[in-house]
Amino acid sequence: MKINQFSIAKTNPQQKRAELKTLRLLKGDEEDQLSPATLFETLLTRTHLAVDSPITSKEWLHDLLATPDQAFDDWLAAKPALTTAVFYRVALQLLDFEPEIDFQLDQPVTAWQDFNLAMVDTTSWTSSTVIDAFYLLLNTRGKNGQSWLDMLTAHGFLTWTYQLPADQKPVLFNGKPVACYDPHDFIREVVYVETDLDTDFDGHADLMKVEIMRPRESNLKKVPAVFTASPYNQGTNDEWGVKATHDVNRSLTHKDAGVVAPDEEHFPTHFAYHTVTGTAQRATETFSSTPAYTLNSYLAVRGYAVVYASGIGTKDSDGFQTCGSPEQTASMKAVVEWLHGDRRAFTDRHSGATINANWCNGNVAMTGRSYLGTLATAVATTGVPGLKAIISEAAISSWYDYYRENGLVRAAGGFQGEDADTLADETFSRTKRPADFQRVKGRYLQYVSQMAQAMDRQTGNYNDFWAARNYRPQIGNIKAAVMMVHGLNDNNVEPSNVKALADGLAKLPVTSKLILHQGQHIYINAFQSLDFSEMVNLWLANKLLGVDNHADDLLPDVLVQSNTTPETWHSYDQWTAGKETTYYLSGSHLTTSPNPRTDVQSFNDHQSAGDYTAWCQSPAKWQAALYKDDGKFSRHFISAPVISDQLLRGTPHLTVQVASSADHGLLSAELIDRGSDKRLTTSPVIMNRGGLPLGYHWQADDLREFRLQKTATDYKVISHGHINLQNRHDARHVDDLFAGQLVTVNFDLQPIFHQLVAGHQLELIIYATDYGFTLRGNEDISYRLPVQNAHLTIPGVSQL
Repeated sequence: MKINQFSIAKTNPQQKRAELKTLRLLKGDEEDQLSPATLFETLLTRTHLAVDSPITSKEWLHDLLATPDQAFDDWLAAKPALTTAVFYRVALQLLDFEPEIDFQLDQPVTAWQDFNLAMVDTTSWTSSTVIDAFYLLLNTRGKNGQSWLDMLTAHGFLTWTYQLPADQKPVLFNGKPVACYDPHDFIREVVYVETDLDTDFDGHADLMKVEIMRPRESNLKKVPAVFTASPYNQGTNDEWGVKATHDVNRSLTHKDAGVVAPDEEHFPTHFAYHTVTGTAQRATETFSSTPAYTLNSYLAVRGYAVVYASGIGTKDSDGFQTCGSPEQTASMKAVVEWLHGDRRAFTDRHSGATINANWCNGNVAMTGRSYLGTLATAVATTGVPGLKAIISEAAISSWYDYYRENGLVRAAGGFQGEDADTLADETFSRTKRPADFQRVKGRYLQYVSQMAQAMDRQTGNYNDFWAARNYRPQIGNIKAAVMMVHGLNDNNVEPSNVKALADGLAKLPVTSKLILHQGQHIYINAFQSLDFSEMVNLWLANKLLGVDNHADDLLPDVLVQSNTTPETWHSYDQWTAGKETTYYLSGSHLTTSPNPRTDVQSFNDHQSAGDYTAWCQSPAKWQAALYKDDGKFSRHFISAPVISDQLLRGTPHLTVQVASSADHGLLSAELIDRGSDKRLTTSPVIMNRGGLPLGYHWQADDLREFRLQKTATDYKVISHGHINLQNRHDARHVDDLFAGQLVTVNFDLQPIFHQLVAGHQLELIIYATDYGFTLRGNEDISYRLPVQNAHLTIPGVSQL
């Protein structure tokens, strides 16, 4: 087991003592009055809320081992000198590590170091040393994914802080707010933010429902807001989504140059705003619950107001769902503007009573994964005042790169046939209010029909529809600090989305942090091995509360989870580094030496009816067959086993000549780590369901972590890419193609950050139809590959 902590702020001795006194652990001049062992006992006793008498104190201490065979109270009775072994033996037990299972009782210091835990290393323990070590211990993470202070908090250690006056909150410890707000006293209220949009063509500005959960103390002292824009929060139309899913078992067709898809429908620019009848001091509507992100719930009891909005085209709001359009961005931007004091909201949809966010200090952060993180990214590119930070997890930076690729219709992994119109239908939750839906049904169906034409599944080309949903040209407008989190194995929102954002931010005078994990499309705030929630708390305390905790210096610029060793995270300065390396294709080999010989290879994309049907139903079966294919429908190029571990970083780029036997065609490529090994599990393993409390008598999360698989696998796909042969220059413009024409294509594969271990091989597979991502026409098309001048470039390769 290895625990990685990046959120422990550096504090001076005076701060440590003041903060321990604030938490009522240290009193008066005890440091000068008590021996090290007695001071340790005193501090321990004060953390244990069950202790209300000397008897109960002795009972608790009697269950802690100070030595391998002596209870803490018995050891203390002998008035011994405190040692490093005793302190950390007790500390391991406090952090829920089990003797003889997680650590050996006679080797506590070795175990502490093996767990990668920070420690005070001294040969002579004084009372001052005890205070320093105890302070650090409170910040140290235990076996169950929480710092000891958070573990104590979950058992009620900080409930006395609930009664503190509002002006004495938040209570800070080690540069971070502690859970000093009573979740059972939260205010839950609803407002309706007015937008500058009329996306349902009714002649009135769209109102958007916003749900707020905030501490009651915010009525007396303003607090920052954490806002999650989630089109899913008011419900989804799953059956609509199924019906709107497109058929992908059809052939690619020849594209004619100059064919342009129709424009999407434009929304009115002239409409009436709502009449104001007065100003209300309090909201008149509440809510019982809303789908919550557990990171937000963690932050809520630490003094951050939590705000959710589903946006236009959702239940209790006006407008239509537009799937990533500028209008959807503007609607979510409007919420930030209201929180900052720059826009009006109403207490309800009809009274005309406006309400201000007087409880908000004007500082806002946006959080969320996937569509939620996408909208955080989109709003950040507007440069809206008040948005101080975003935490965008698995976020889209260009919707074309989500549903298309290099002139091809391409699925998000696992969602073959989904497209922008499908997602709009799925999230158009105005259907949940039947009468409201009936009033707009006809107009919505007309709008989404036009969307289906504008998004253009016929050609797969980049066009104005996708340009409107590309946030990358506006990255330069970002003023907020940005924390990006993305899975290197995410086949839904693929890594190219975060790489483009990270590269753009690197050119700006804004703070940006990048965390790359080994998961797919997941959250990482409940990992055992990483203090992500504490990192966010530290970061937002700096950005939203102005706490001088040096968060930007403490948190790594690039943090990457190892793909070879569980529970291991490494810090880097940037994504791409190392020596650019070019690999050449020769026979069945991938080499670093150019191929001097004429070398023409070929494959046919057609499959038997049985294989075709089976692979359409289960792309995993196709992937297994692709790996084992002997050249029938793909070509494989394999490097020699690497002598020592290599780190491969950046965006691989493939250049190859190809000819199709038809007047259309596509080329696909996979990059594979080939070698039998026990790799990390595809998804994190739940280690303790509901075992991660987020506060006292509050919500909980499931503790999870990647583990090594029980059996070895022969390979792992680490990157892939696809291109339409008629979009060999760019995705917007079509090049002609005739049967047998030899053309050169250049295209990027998905970015990588991968350790190739000694003895493994790097393998490139070139093929056509990708049953997990592309159209699947099963045409009898042969592809010819003169590979003499073909090459694969990886921008960063270094020996480890």
